[in-house]
Amino acid sequence: MQRKTKIWIVAIVGLLAFGGLLSLFEDKPEKAEAEPKTVTAPTKTAEKPAATPSERAKPAAVPSPDAAQREALIRALRTIDAGLVAKEDRAVDRARNVCSDVKGGKDAATVQKNAKSRFEGGTVPTLADDQAANIVTAVKSSFCS
Repeated sequence: MQRKTKIWIVAIVGLLAFGGLLSLFEDKPEKAEAEPKTVTAPTKTAEKPAATPSERAKPAAVPSPDAAQREALIRALRTIDAGLVAKEDRAVDRARNVCSDVKGGKDAATVQKNAKSRFEGGTVPTLADDQAANIVTAVKSSFCS
């Protein structure tokens, strides 16, 4: 064979192999079951069917603070510990996550625990429980009411 022909064959085989490799990473649509499952013996716990898209809870929109609310939040966090606002944008993102917990209906202890874990580290290696509670209060009073 000529050199050009060999190059074309190698290129085509390479493209086909690359395409086959890419197809391994494609999302495959879920197939609906053709027949419903039958239970042959009674079970003690009933299986819950998967929620349909309309039944799934839609995530509540997490508010973003406007300029005045952001300033109030930063000021409040700074009074708790100046290290909390070393990176203001990061502090606001973390505060929005705290607000998401509040709006999501999580209990107060969980919201406080999550706030503590979100804000700890870096410039603030550890937070006391009362500081975490103050963070939650700052979030609620500044923009997440």
